[in-house]
Amino acid sequence: MIRNEVTKKLHLSTWPYDDATVSISGNKIGAPKKQKSSSTVNVYAKGSSNISISVSNDDMLMFLSIEDDENQNEQSRGSLEYDFYRDSCPQGEKIIRDTVRQLYKTGPELAPALLRLVFHDCFIEGCDGSVLLDPAEGVDAEKESPPNETLKGFDIIDLIKSEVEEVCPGVVSCSDVLVLAAREAVILAGGPFYPLYTGRRDSNTSYRDIATYELPSPHADLSETLASFASRGFNERETVTLLGAHSVGVVHCQFFENRLYNFGGTNEPDPSLNPKLLDEMRSRCKRSHTPTSSAPLCCFDGSPSSSALAPTFDGSPSPTSSATKAVLPTFEDSSSSLSEVPGMDMAYEGPGSDFGTPYYHSLLQGKGILFADQQLTAGEETGIWVRAYASDTLLFRRDFALAMMKLSNLQVLTAPMGQVRRSCSKVA
Repeated sequence: MIRNEVTKKLHLSTWPYDDATVSISGNKIGAPKKQKSSSTVNVYAKGSSNISISVSNDDMLMFLSIEDDENQNEQSRGSLEYDFYRDSCPQGEKIIRDTVRQLYKTGPELAPALLRLVFHDCFIEGCDGSVLLDPAEGVDAEKESPPNETLKGFDIIDLIKSEVEEVCPGVVSCSDVLVLAAREAVILAGGPFYPLYTGRRDSNTSYRDIATYELPSPHADLSETLASFASRGFNERETVTLLGAHSVGVVHCQFFENRLYNFGGTNEPDPSLNPKLLDEMRSRCKRSHTPTSSAPLCCFDGSPSSSALAPTFDGSPSPTSSATKAVLPTFEDSSSSLSEVPGMDMAYEGPGSDFGTPYYHSLLQGKGILFADQQLTAGEETGIWVRAYASDTLLFRRDFALAMMKLSNLQVLTAPMGQVRRSCSKVA
Protein backbone atom coordinates (compact mmCIF):
# COMPACT_ATOMS: atom_id res chain seq x y z
CA MET A 1 0.00 0.00 0.00
CA ILE A 2 1.59 3.30 -1.06
CA ARG A 3 1.39 6.47 0.98
CA ASN A 4 -1.44 8.11 -0.99
CA GLU A 5 -3.58 4.99 -0.62
CA VAL A 6 -2.98 4.98 3.13
CA THR A 7 -3.99 8.64 3.32
CA LYS A 8 -7.16 8.02 1.34
CA LYS A 9 -8.08 4.95 3.39
CA LEU A 10 -7.56 6.50 6.82
CA HIS A 11 -8.85 9.96 5.87
CA LEU A 12 -9.24 12.43 8.75
CA SER A 13 -11.89 10.39 10.53
CA THR A 14 -9.16 8.20 12.01
CA TRP A 15 -8.78 11.04 14.52
CA PRO A 16 -12.04 12.89 13.90
CA TYR A 17 -11.65 15.97 16.08
CA ASP A 18 -11.33 19.55 14.98
CA ASP A 19 -8.48 20.27 17.41
CA ALA A 20 -6.29 17.44 16.13
CA THR A 21 -4.24 16.85 13.03
CA VAL A 22 -3.17 13.73 11.19
CA SER A 23 0.22 13.30 9.56
CA ILE A 24 1.27 10.31 7.47
CA SER A 25 4.77 9.14 6.64
CA GLY A 26 5.84 5.90 4.98
CA ASN A 27 8.25 3.29 6.31
CA LYS A 28 8.60 4.83 9.74
CA ILE A 29 7.76 2.35 12.47
CA GLY A 30 8.50 2.25 16.17
CA ALA A 31 7.33 3.58 19.51
CA PRO A 32 6.94 7.35 19.19
CA LYS A 33 8.72 9.76 21.46
CA LYS A 34 6.76 11.25 24.31
CA GLN A 35 5.61 14.77 23.52
CA LYS A 36 4.41 17.64 25.62
CA SER A 37 0.75 18.63 25.78
CA SER A 38 -0.70 18.49 22.30
CA SER A 39 -3.47 17.00 20.21
CA THR A 40 -1.39 15.48 17.45
CA VAL A 41 -1.86 12.08 15.91
CA ASN A 42 0.91 10.59 13.80
CA VAL A 43 -0.10 7.71 11.56
CA TYR A 44 2.84 5.71 10.24
CA ALA A 45 2.53 3.17 7.45
CA LYS A 46 4.95 0.37 6.66
CA GLY A 47 4.79 -1.75 3.56
CA SER A 48 1.31 -3.07 2.91
CA SER A 49 0.29 -4.27 6.32
CA ASN A 50 1.25 -2.28 9.38
CA ILE A 51 -0.32 0.93 10.66
CA SER A 52 0.79 2.48 13.94
CA ILE A 53 -1.05 5.26 15.73
CA SER A 54 0.38 7.39 18.51
CA VAL A 55 -1.71 9.80 20.53
CA SER A 56 -0.29 12.53 22.72
CA ASN A 57 -2.61 14.67 24.82
CA ASP A 58 -1.63 16.36 28.08
CA ASP A 59 1.35 14.03 28.46
CA MET A 60 -0.91 10.96 28.03
CA LEU A 61 0.65 8.84 25.29
CA MET A 62 -0.89 5.78 23.74
CA PHE A 63 0.69 3.58 21.11
CA LEU A 64 -1.35 1.22 18.98
CA SER A 65 -0.16 -1.30 16.43
CA ILE A 66 -2.72 -2.65 14.01
CA GLU A 67 -1.70 -5.63 11.91
CA ASP A 68 -3.70 -5.17 8.74
CA ASP A 69 -2.75 -8.25 6.69
CA GLU A 70 -5.32 -9.98 4.55
CA ASN A 71 -5.85 -12.97 6.86
CA GLN A 72 -6.63 -10.80 9.85
CA ASN A 73 -8.83 -8.56 7.71
CA GLU A 74 -11.06 -11.49 6.85
CA GLN A 75 -11.13 -12.93 10.35
CA SER A 76 -11.59 -9.78 12.43
CA ARG A 77 -13.50 -7.26 10.37
CA GLY A 78 -14.85 -8.73 7.16
CA SER A 79 -15.36 -5.99 4.57
CA LEU A 80 -15.30 -3.08 7.00
CA GLU A 81 -13.01 -0.15 6.25
CA TYR A 82 -11.94 3.17 7.65
CA ASP A 83 -14.27 6.07 6.84
CA PHE A 84 -16.71 3.83 5.01
CA TYR A 85 -19.21 6.69 4.63
CA ARG A 86 -16.74 9.26 3.28
CA ASP A 87 -18.68 9.52 0.00
CA SER A 88 -22.20 8.38 0.92
CA CYS A 89 -22.50 10.34 4.20
CA PRO A 90 -19.37 12.42 4.85
CA GLN A 91 -20.94 14.23 7.82
CA GLY A 92 -22.26 11.08 9.46
CA GLU A 93 -19.52 10.47 12.02
CA LYS A 94 -19.40 14.15 12.94
CA ILE A 95 -23.16 14.20 13.54
CA ILE A 96 -22.84 11.18 15.84
CA ARG A 97 -19.94 12.80 17.68
CA ASP A 98 -21.66 16.16 18.17
CA THR A 99 -24.94 14.62 19.32
CA VAL A 100 -23.24 12.43 21.94
CA ARG A 101 -21.27 15.42 23.23
CA GLN A 102 -24.41 17.52 23.55
CA LEU A 103 -26.30 14.80 25.41
CA TYR A 104 -23.30 14.17 27.66
CA LYS A 105 -23.51 17.76 28.87
CA THR A 106 -27.09 17.09 29.92
CA GLY A 107 -26.47 13.68 31.48
CA PRO A 108 -22.98 12.18 31.75
CA GLU A 109 -24.51 8.84 32.72
CA LEU A 110 -24.93 8.21 29.00
CA ALA A 111 -21.26 7.14 28.91
CA PRO A 112 -21.62 3.96 30.99
CA ALA A 113 -25.06 3.35 29.46
CA LEU A 114 -23.65 3.32 25.93
CA LEU A 115 -20.66 1.24 26.98
CA ARG A 116 -22.95 -1.38 28.43
CA LEU A 117 -25.25 -1.26 25.41
CA VAL A 118 -22.47 -1.86 22.88
CA PHE A 119 -21.09 -4.73 24.96
CA HIS A 120 -24.51 -6.40 25.13
CA ASP A 121 -24.98 -6.01 21.39
CA CYS A 122 -21.56 -7.23 20.29
CA PHE A 123 -21.37 -10.11 22.78
CA ILE A 124 -24.55 -11.70 21.41
CA GLU A 125 -24.15 -12.80 17.78
CA GLY A 126 -21.85 -9.87 17.01
CA CYS A 127 -22.12 -6.11 16.52
CA ASP A 128 -25.27 -6.09 14.43
CA GLY A 129 -27.70 -3.81 16.28
CA SER A 130 -29.86 -6.77 17.30
CA VAL A 131 -30.11 -5.53 20.91
CA LEU A 132 -31.87 -2.40 19.64
CA LEU A 133 -34.89 -4.20 18.14
CA ASP A 134 -38.30 -4.00 19.79
CA PRO A 135 -40.38 -7.18 20.08
CA ALA A 136 -42.49 -7.87 17.01
CA GLU A 137 -43.91 -10.77 15.05
CA GLY A 138 -40.98 -13.07 14.35
CA VAL A 139 -38.65 -11.04 16.60
CA ASP A 140 -37.86 -12.28 20.12
CA ALA A 141 -36.22 -9.10 21.33
CA GLU A 142 -32.95 -9.30 23.25
CA LYS A 143 -33.97 -6.23 25.23
CA GLU A 144 -36.69 -8.38 26.86
CA SER A 145 -34.25 -11.01 28.15
CA PRO A 146 -33.69 -10.87 31.94
CA PRO A 147 -30.04 -9.75 31.68
CA ASN A 148 -31.08 -6.81 29.50
CA GLU A 149 -33.99 -5.52 31.56
CA THR A 150 -31.85 -2.74 33.07
CA LEU A 151 -30.24 -1.61 29.82
CA LYS A 152 -30.41 2.12 29.13
CA GLY A 153 -29.53 4.19 26.11
CA PHE A 154 -32.01 3.01 23.48
CA ASP A 155 -33.50 6.51 23.27
CA ILE A 156 -30.01 7.95 22.83
CA ILE A 157 -29.28 5.71 19.85
CA ASP A 158 -32.70 6.47 18.35
CA LEU A 159 -31.99 10.18 18.65
CA ILE A 160 -28.55 9.94 17.09
CA LYS A 161 -29.93 7.82 14.26
CA SER A 162 -32.68 10.38 13.60
CA GLU A 163 -30.05 13.13 13.36
CA VAL A 164 -28.10 11.12 10.80
CA GLU A 165 -31.25 10.20 8.88
CA GLU A 166 -32.11 13.87 8.35
CA VAL A 167 -28.88 14.29 6.38
CA CYS A 168 -28.26 10.82 4.93
CA PRO A 169 -31.49 8.78 4.91
CA GLY A 170 -31.04 5.02 4.75
CA VAL A 171 -27.24 5.10 4.61
CA VAL A 172 -25.62 4.72 8.06
CA SER A 173 -26.49 1.51 9.91
CA CYS A 174 -27.70 1.39 13.50
CA SER A 175 -24.84 -0.94 14.39
CA ASP A 176 -22.32 1.65 13.18
CA VAL A 177 -24.17 4.38 15.07
CA LEU A 178 -23.89 2.32 18.25
CA VAL A 179 -20.17 1.49 18.05
CA LEU A 180 -19.27 5.07 17.08
CA ALA A 181 -21.42 6.53 19.86
CA ALA A 182 -19.86 4.13 22.36
CA ARG A 183 -16.37 5.21 21.33
CA GLU A 184 -17.33 8.82 21.95
CA ALA A 185 -18.71 7.79 25.34
CA VAL A 186 -15.37 6.17 26.23
CA ILE A 187 -13.51 9.38 25.38
CA LEU A 188 -15.95 11.55 27.33
CA ALA A 189 -15.59 9.28 30.36
CA GLY A 190 -11.83 9.79 30.29
CA GLY A 191 -10.88 6.70 28.31
CA PRO A 192 -8.70 6.40 25.20
CA PHE A 193 -9.52 7.12 21.59
CA TYR A 194 -9.47 4.08 19.30
CA PRO A 195 -9.90 3.92 15.52
CA LEU A 196 -12.93 2.10 14.17
CA TYR A 197 -13.76 0.49 10.88
CA THR A 198 -17.29 1.11 9.60
CA GLY A 199 -19.65 -0.43 7.09
CA ARG A 200 -21.57 -2.74 9.43
CA ARG A 201 -25.06 -3.86 8.48
CA ASP A 202 -27.98 -4.43 10.83
CA SER A 203 -29.41 -7.80 11.77
CA ASN A 204 -32.85 -8.85 10.56
CA THR A 205 -33.64 -10.49 13.89
CA SER A 206 -32.83 -10.53 17.60
CA TYR A 207 -31.64 -13.27 19.95
CA ARG A 208 -33.47 -13.21 23.27
CA ASP A 209 -32.67 -16.77 24.35
CA ILE A 210 -28.96 -16.46 23.56
CA ALA A 211 -28.79 -13.20 25.51
CA THR A 212 -30.54 -14.85 28.46
CA TYR A 213 -28.03 -17.65 28.78
CA GLU A 214 -24.75 -16.36 27.36
CA LEU A 215 -24.19 -12.86 28.74
CA PRO A 216 -21.66 -12.94 31.62
CA SER A 217 -23.00 -12.85 35.17
CA PRO A 218 -21.82 -10.49 37.95
CA HIS A 219 -21.86 -13.52 40.29
CA ALA A 220 -19.64 -15.72 38.11
CA ASP A 221 -16.45 -17.18 39.49
CA LEU A 222 -13.22 -16.66 37.60
CA SER A 223 -13.41 -19.82 35.49
CA GLU A 224 -16.96 -18.99 34.39
CA THR A 225 -16.05 -15.42 33.48
CA LEU A 226 -13.00 -16.50 31.50
CA ALA A 227 -14.96 -19.22 29.70
CA SER A 228 -17.66 -16.72 28.75
CA PHE A 229 -15.18 -14.27 27.25
CA ALA A 230 -13.13 -17.04 25.64
CA SER A 231 -16.25 -18.15 23.77
CA ARG A 232 -16.09 -14.77 22.01
CA GLY A 233 -12.38 -14.99 21.29
CA PHE A 234 -11.01 -12.94 24.20
CA ASN A 235 -8.02 -14.23 26.13
CA GLU A 236 -7.37 -13.66 29.84
CA ARG A 237 -5.51 -10.40 29.29
CA GLU A 238 -8.29 -9.00 27.10
CA THR A 239 -10.93 -10.08 29.62
CA VAL A 240 -9.17 -8.20 32.41
CA THR A 241 -8.84 -5.22 30.09
CA LEU A 242 -12.50 -5.06 29.08
CA LEU A 243 -13.67 -5.26 32.68
CA GLY A 244 -11.85 -1.97 33.18
CA ALA A 245 -15.04 -0.45 31.77
CA HIS A 246 -16.34 -0.89 35.32
CA SER A 247 -14.41 2.26 36.14
CA VAL A 248 -17.49 4.38 35.44
CA GLY A 249 -21.17 4.36 36.31
CA VAL A 250 -23.29 3.09 39.16
CA VAL A 251 -23.99 -0.56 39.90
CA HIS A 252 -27.32 -1.21 41.57
CA CYS A 253 -27.54 -3.03 44.89
CA GLN A 254 -29.26 -6.08 43.42
CA PHE A 255 -26.05 -7.02 41.60
CA PHE A 256 -23.96 -7.44 44.76
CA GLU A 257 -26.38 -7.74 47.70
CA ASN A 258 -25.52 -11.42 48.18
CA ARG A 259 -21.92 -10.42 48.96
CA LEU A 260 -23.12 -8.23 51.82
CA TYR A 261 -25.55 -10.49 53.66
CA ASN A 262 -25.67 -14.06 52.37
CA PHE A 263 -22.58 -14.98 50.41
CA GLY A 264 -22.80 -18.54 49.12
CA GLY A 265 -25.84 -19.23 51.31
CA THR A 266 -23.85 -18.72 54.53
CA ASN A 267 -25.86 -15.77 55.89
CA GLU A 268 -22.47 -14.06 56.19
CA PRO A 269 -20.73 -11.46 54.01
CA ASP A 270 -18.11 -12.33 51.42
CA PRO A 271 -14.88 -12.73 53.45
CA SER A 272 -12.83 -11.29 50.58
CA LEU A 273 -14.53 -7.88 50.93
CA ASN A 274 -12.51 -5.08 52.46
CA PRO A 275 -14.15 -4.40 55.89
CA LYS A 276 -14.44 -0.64 55.35
CA LEU A 277 -15.98 -1.17 51.93
CA LEU A 278 -18.41 -3.72 53.40
CA ASP A 279 -19.63 -1.14 55.92
CA GLU A 280 -20.07 1.46 53.19
CA MET A 281 -21.92 -0.92 50.89
CA ARG A 282 -24.24 -2.04 53.69
CA SER A 283 -25.02 1.58 54.54
CA ARG A 284 -26.18 2.17 50.98
CA CYS A 285 -27.81 -1.18 50.31
CA LYS A 286 -30.13 -2.60 52.96
CA ARG A 287 -31.07 -6.26 52.92
CA SER A 288 -34.06 -6.63 50.61
CA HIS A 289 -34.88 -10.37 50.73
CA THR A 290 -35.48 -10.25 46.98
CA PRO A 291 -33.87 -12.61 44.48
CA THR A 292 -30.42 -11.60 43.35
CA SER A 293 -30.31 -10.33 39.79
CA SER A 294 -28.59 -12.40 37.14
CA ALA A 295 -28.04 -9.41 34.89
CA PRO A 296 -24.67 -9.36 33.21
CA LEU A 297 -21.59 -7.67 34.41
CA CYS A 298 -20.15 -5.20 31.92
CA CYS A 299 -20.72 -1.53 32.30
CA PHE A 300 -23.32 0.22 34.42
CA ASP A 301 -25.86 3.00 34.48
CA GLY A 302 -25.40 6.20 36.39
CA SER A 303 -23.07 9.14 36.44
CA PRO A 304 -19.36 8.60 36.13
CA SER A 305 -17.11 10.39 38.56
CA SER A 306 -17.03 14.12 38.08
CA SER A 307 -13.27 13.96 38.36
CA ALA A 308 -12.90 11.71 35.33
CA LEU A 309 -10.49 12.94 32.69
CA ALA A 310 -13.29 13.83 30.31
CA PRO A 311 -12.16 16.29 27.65
CA THR A 312 -13.96 19.53 26.94
CA PHE A 313 -15.01 20.41 23.42
CA ASP A 314 -15.50 24.14 23.26
CA GLY A 315 -17.09 25.38 20.11
CA SER A 316 -18.65 22.11 19.00
CA PRO A 317 -21.94 22.74 17.26
CA SER A 318 -24.95 21.46 19.12
CA PRO A 319 -27.57 19.33 17.43
CA THR A 320 -30.51 21.56 16.56
CA SER A 321 -33.01 19.27 14.87
CA SER A 322 -36.56 18.97 16.12
CA ALA A 323 -35.80 15.40 17.19
CA THR A 324 -32.99 16.55 19.48
CA LYS A 325 -35.03 19.34 21.01
CA ALA A 326 -37.90 16.94 21.66
CA VAL A 327 -35.85 14.26 23.39
CA LEU A 328 -33.61 16.42 25.61
CA PRO A 329 -36.25 17.03 28.32
CA THR A 330 -37.05 13.31 28.44
CA PHE A 331 -33.38 12.45 28.66
CA GLU A 332 -32.93 14.93 31.52
CA ASP A 333 -35.81 13.30 33.42
CA SER A 334 -34.43 9.79 32.94
CA SER A 335 -30.97 10.97 33.97
CA SER A 336 -32.34 12.35 37.23
CA SER A 337 -34.25 9.17 38.02
CA LEU A 338 -31.11 7.04 37.75
CA SER A 339 -29.50 8.87 40.67
CA GLU A 340 -32.42 7.84 42.89
CA VAL A 341 -31.74 4.10 42.51
CA PRO A 342 -29.69 2.70 45.44
CA GLY A 343 -26.28 1.53 44.40
CA MET A 344 -22.54 2.07 44.47
CA ASP A 345 -20.66 4.58 42.36
CA MET A 346 -17.95 2.83 40.37
CA ALA A 347 -15.65 5.87 40.73
CA TYR A 348 -12.80 4.03 42.41
CA GLU A 349 -10.17 6.06 44.22
CA GLY A 350 -6.49 5.58 43.52
CA PRO A 351 -3.51 6.76 41.49
CA GLY A 352 -3.60 7.50 37.79
CA SER A 353 -6.43 8.23 35.42
CA ASP A 354 -9.95 7.82 36.79
CA PHE A 355 -10.65 5.53 33.85
CA GLY A 356 -9.06 2.17 34.54
CA THR A 357 -6.09 2.35 36.86
CA PRO A 358 -7.93 3.08 40.15
CA TYR A 359 -10.32 0.19 39.41
CA TYR A 360 -7.44 -2.29 39.30
CA HIS A 361 -5.74 -0.67 42.28
CA SER A 362 -8.96 -1.16 44.26
CA LEU A 363 -9.17 -4.83 43.31
CA LEU A 364 -5.74 -5.34 44.86
CA GLN A 365 -7.13 -3.89 48.10
CA GLY A 366 -10.14 -6.22 48.12
CA LYS A 367 -12.45 -3.36 47.15
CA GLY A 368 -14.04 -4.78 44.02
CA ILE A 369 -17.78 -4.13 44.17
CA LEU A 370 -18.78 -7.12 42.07
CA PHE A 371 -17.72 -10.67 42.87
CA ALA A 372 -16.76 -11.29 39.24
CA ASP A 373 -14.48 -8.24 39.35
CA GLN A 374 -12.78 -9.19 42.59
CA GLN A 375 -12.19 -12.71 41.28
CA LEU A 376 -9.75 -11.32 38.72
CA THR A 377 -7.13 -11.18 41.47
CA ALA A 378 -7.57 -14.91 42.19
CA GLY A 379 -6.02 -16.21 38.98
CA GLU A 380 -2.32 -16.32 38.22
CA GLU A 381 -2.61 -14.87 34.70
CA THR A 382 -5.45 -12.45 35.44
CA GLY A 383 -3.72 -11.30 38.62
CA ILE A 384 -0.64 -10.38 36.61
CA TRP A 385 -2.69 -8.05 34.43
CA VAL A 386 -4.60 -6.54 37.35
CA ARG A 387 -1.27 -5.59 38.91
CA ALA A 388 0.11 -4.34 35.59
CA TYR A 389 -2.85 -2.07 34.91
CA ALA A 390 -2.90 -0.82 38.49
CA SER A 391 0.63 0.50 38.04
CA ASP A 392 0.71 1.49 34.36
CA THR A 393 -2.04 3.78 33.07
CA LEU A 394 -0.66 3.99 29.54
CA LEU A 395 -0.46 0.21 29.20
CA PHE A 396 -4.10 -0.10 30.23
CA ARG A 397 -5.25 2.64 27.85
CA ARG A 398 -3.43 1.00 24.95
CA ASP A 399 -4.83 -2.44 25.76
CA PHE A 400 -8.34 -1.11 26.36
CA ALA A 401 -8.31 0.63 22.98
CA LEU A 402 -7.25 -2.57 21.24
CA ALA A 403 -9.82 -4.67 23.13
CA MET A 404 -12.63 -2.26 22.23
CA MET A 405 -11.57 -2.38 18.59
CA LYS A 406 -11.73 -6.17 18.72
CA LEU A 407 -15.11 -6.13 20.49
CA SER A 408 -16.49 -3.71 17.90
CA ASN A 409 -15.49 -6.07 15.07
CA LEU A 410 -17.08 -9.24 16.45
CA GLN A 411 -19.11 -11.19 13.87
CA VAL A 412 -20.10 -8.12 11.90
CA LEU A 413 -22.52 -8.26 8.99
CA THR A 414 -21.45 -6.55 5.78
CA ALA A 415 -23.17 -6.16 2.41
CA PRO A 416 -24.98 -7.98 0.96
CA MET A 417 -25.96 -9.51 4.31
CA GLY A 418 -28.25 -7.74 6.74
CA GLN A 419 -29.86 -4.37 6.16
CA VAL A 420 -29.62 -0.68 7.01
CA ARG A 421 -32.56 0.12 9.28
CA ARG A 422 -34.23 3.50 9.02
CA SER A 423 -35.49 3.05 12.59
CA CYS A 424 -33.16 1.18 14.94
CA SER A 425 -36.00 -0.50 16.84
CA LYS A 426 -37.69 -1.99 13.77
CA VAL A 427 -36.65 -4.33 11.00
CA ALA A 428 -36.76 -2.54 7.67
